[in-house]
Amino acid sequence: MGRDLQLRVATPEDSEWIHELRHRVYAAELGQHPPDPAGRLRDGLDDGGNVYLVAARGTVPIGFVSLTPPWSGRYALDKYLTRDELPLLTDDDPFEVRILTVEPRWRATAAAPLLMYAALRWIAARGGRRVVAMGRAELLGMYRAVGLRPVGRTVHSGAVTFEVLTGEVIELTRLTRERYGAALERLRSTVDWRLDMAFAPRPDGCEHGGASFTAIGTDFRTLHRRSGIVAADVLDAWFPPAPGVRAALAEDPAWAARTSPPSGAEGLLAEIAAVRALPPETLAVGAGSSDLIFRAFGQWLTPQSRVLLTDPCYGEYAHVTERVIGCRVDRFRLRREDGWRIDPDRLADVVGSGRYDLVVVVNPNNPTGRHAPAAELRRAIVAAPAGTRWWIDEAYLGYVGPAESLAGLAATDPRVVVCTSLSKMYALSGMRAAYLVAEPDTAAELRRRTPPWPVSLPAQLAAVAALRDPAYYSDRWRRTHELRRQLATALAGLDEDLAVEESVANFLAVTLPSDGPSAARLVAECRRHDVYLRDLSPLSPRYEGRTLRIAVRDTAENARIVAACGAALGALGGLRTGQASRAETPAVAAVAAAVGSV
Repeated sequence: MGRDLQLRVATPEDSEWIHELRHRVYAAELGQHPPDPAGRLRDGLDDGGNVYLVAARGTVPIGFVSLTPPWSGRYALDKYLTRDELPLLTDDDPFEVRILTVEPRWRATAAAPLLMYAALRWIAARGGRRVVAMGRAELLGMYRAVGLRPVGRTVHSGAVTFEVLTGEVIELTRLTRERYGAALERLRSTVDWRLDMAFAPRPDGCEHGGASFTAIGTDFRTLHRRSGIVAADVLDAWFPPAPGVRAALAEDPAWAARTSPPSGAEGLLAEIAAVRALPPETLAVGAGSSDLIFRAFGQWLTPQSRVLLTDPCYGEYAHVTERVIGCRVDRFRLRREDGWRIDPDRLADVVGSGRYDLVVVVNPNNPTGRHAPAAELRRAIVAAPAGTRWWIDEAYLGYVGPAESLAGLAATDPRVVVCTSLSKMYALSGMRAAYLVAEPDTAAELRRRTPPWPVSLPAQLAAVAALRDPAYYSDRWRRTHELRRQLATALAGLDEDLAVEESVANFLAVTLPSDGPSAARLVAECRRHDVYLRDLSPLSPRYEGRTLRIAVRDTAENARIVAACGAALGALGGLRTGQASRAETPAVAAVAAAVGSV
């Protein structure tokens, strides 16, 4: 079809054509709806929440597909079935795909398959986990071929009979890759892809931060670029490691590089035990928290296991449980209107059913940045069934305080494990060091399944030195709170319709207005200024494709973040007050002046 096959979100100028084509196909051709004298067909969903993706040849649109996201509050299927008859509309936050329509002369081309693929990618990029659709009964074989399956409900509309279909986004993506991957790769170079997500998902299926390193160069040949990049898309510390850490690494780097470390990280374990006042036999270490997650979950869980995750939640947990192990995963939904708070009583009620093998709580939560008081979590855990294991991720607890840790409970309760990264809090992300706390038998079993030398010698040296300088880090964490508050104030000053949510940790979230640009568009535009931010959309539909996370950086880099966001909003037409599209605005200057030499 040539490079001029364009895929994009519909513009206001496309509306007349969409409604006219809908009338031609669904009223005149198929008889689903009665003819309209104006020759146009539209419905109530067009007035809010509905999204059309368009295929165009050059400047001429030739096909479209309609998407209804869960945050619209209603679906086309609501006209035909009640929520009691179709509970998945309430239970699973599905995205509805409907009225895939192509101009008659282009129906034998790749337009329709590419529109369906674009719909799948759009949904995945906004955290979608389930698709629901009405498929014409005579085309059921085609829908089954792409992975959709009937739910046992038939809908009649005019002269057309539809089957209600559904599919999980993970499975639909897997089948698409297996069955049509080669064809999509051939088409990739011929498509003008103007949607706000990548044409293809990551090979491992897990969305991480760290795109900033691609600008620096993952082959490490252009590391000088790092000084020009603001890496606010990962939650690395803005400050350097403690002086003792730098001294330990600089004393004899050649020796540290060539020498095998203690095979069981005995010295690191002893230091953690002493500093945290924990029995050494309750500890196990790993090369970062992801190492411990993969190792522990791979031992405890099977495809028959049932897991409860908060939603939103750190994406690694969904990746490991759903994609790697294949568990049945349910979500405990957190709500923006509740301040993303975990309601301990509601959590206890859900877990009290006894159906969960594992409950994961990230506290403070990443990406919401909210902290659940230890006493509340402890109450929910104590009330839980004996067969339910709890994994508490305390990677950012240092920003709250050690008194809020559940490590002491984990050391004695066989149902509880606490995982703590040493990377983010201690400015050691490049070193990869973490530990978990569990009752002795659980910890011993994990140590037995740990290969020798799990943490490199430089990482062990650095982690031990970091743990020996609590005063330095306490001061850095205090200054992080100051920087975060000033950054939040400056970002809020860009536009009155931006919602800036502070966290208790080293990041904050910015939510764009519903009629503004998507978070993905803003993130892409900021990269033009070498400022990298994190689009949270793939983590959860709770973010509605509009929220980004920004890591706290130092004074100068925070000023660059604010300037880039202002310029990006201006370029994308997202500024209403029009006050902050230049680096010399008062909001940017406030960041630079607020905390002096921090």
